Amino acid sequence: MIPDATARAILDAVDEQFDSQLAMTAELVGSPSLREGEEAAQDLMEKHLRNLGLEIDRWSINSSELRDHAGYGKSTVDYSSMTNVVGTYHPKEYLGKSLILNGHIDVVPEGPEDQWSRSPWDAVTHDGWLYGRGAGDMKAGLIANLFAFDAIQRSGLELTAPVHLQSVVEEECTGNGSLAALLRGYKADAVIISEPEEDALVRANVGVLWFTVRVTGNPAHPREMASGFNAIDAAYQVIAALRSLEAQWNAEKSQHAYFEDLDHPINFNIGGITGGDWPSSVPAWCELRVRVATYPGTRAEDALHEVTTCVQAAAQSSSGREAFAVKVTPDGFFAEGYVLEPGSEAEALLETTHRAAFSQELVRFTTPGYLDARVFVNYGSMPTLVYGPVSENIHGFDERVSIDSLRKCTGSIALFIASWCGVKVAQPVADD
Repeated sequence: MIPDATARAILDAVDEQFDSQLAMTAELVGSPSLREGEEAAQDLMEKHLRNLGLEIDRWSINSSELRDHAGYGKSTVDYSSMTNVVGTYHPKEYLGKSLILNGHIDVVPEGPEDQWSRSPWDAVTHDGWLYGRGAGDMKAGLIANLFAFDAIQRSGLELTAPVHLQSVVEEECTGNGSLAALLRGYKADAVIISEPEEDALVRANVGVLWFTVRVTGNPAHPREMASGFNAIDAAYQVIAALRSLEAQWNAEKSQHAYFEDLDHPINFNIGGITGGDWPSSVPAWCELRVRVATYPGTRAEDALHEVTTCVQAAAQSSSGREAFAVKVTPDGFFAEGYVLEPGSEAEALLETTHRAAFSQELVRFTTPGYLDARVFVNYGSMPTLVYGPVSENIHGFDERVSIDSLRKCTGSIALFIASWCGVKVAQPVADD
């Protein structure tokens, strides 16, 4: 950890620029970055990274190398116009350890806007919270990375190791954005992902699979329903079978380290259902959009096979019920979980910087949600710290991030950057 006086100067620099940090975060929230619509927000990120004097790398994530990777999630959109942005700091003197500061620019759909207290794209502050879609997940963290980095320069210091500030796409649906950055060649001695994690450090998180289940029925006129087969009714039998598998996997939680004490670590979400073509026709088809969680150490291929077997068994004839056709198609996350093994130098340092910024001890926890850390841990063998501010209602109405928590997390990350990468007093720029 850097000397106390240096740490104090960095924290003061964070405080001095915090109003600007909030304004920049609000600007980014005000630029909707739904899937396939991220480029305007990425333009803002590129501008801000350039203003920090960083070397810019911006590229389309579309590549055969990405599609062939074991961690690739099948995409249902065109990647040719979807870009990652990375700003890199190159030190004059390389003495410390390198670092990646990662965050995602994409946000989930806002849902019915009339159920928000205000527009989801109108980033306002109220009673200690900054509101808006993506305010918590995770534009506040993205901008915190920039201001944490900048606070060191504003303190009259130079870093002595490379830093890569990443703004990636596709975190909310495949994780392919961070995977593309890894395949681009970005590696470091440690990674921080400033997700909204309640001022705490994530010890482990689940893997995630996305897939569509299509049930095929037999259409008929309602006056002759018995001669047809209702695919929507049959889909509920598939859902019941998936719920049984969900219960089975949750019953196995004692076999998985860090998940034993979670009430319900494995969640199967039926995220969408569509079917049928006409109210007066027995529906010939029904599709379920499904997200399931898996334990770390479970191969995505094995989990998908078990799900497929479960669904196919539900479709077989039993107790006089007619058999039906069913198909499972992966169409998004194909991601395995990860564990941040205790004892790393990076974790020990974060414990120290968190204590300095918050005046309290760092908490660790396990989350049943997806995180891009699986890319860096599983495929890059990099210690990855997922750590960020308190938020409420992410993916819900009136999403918001705590302003005080954000300020303190920014300070903690700034202290981490300085201590991990090393600093020296900046040399004045000579006149030409």
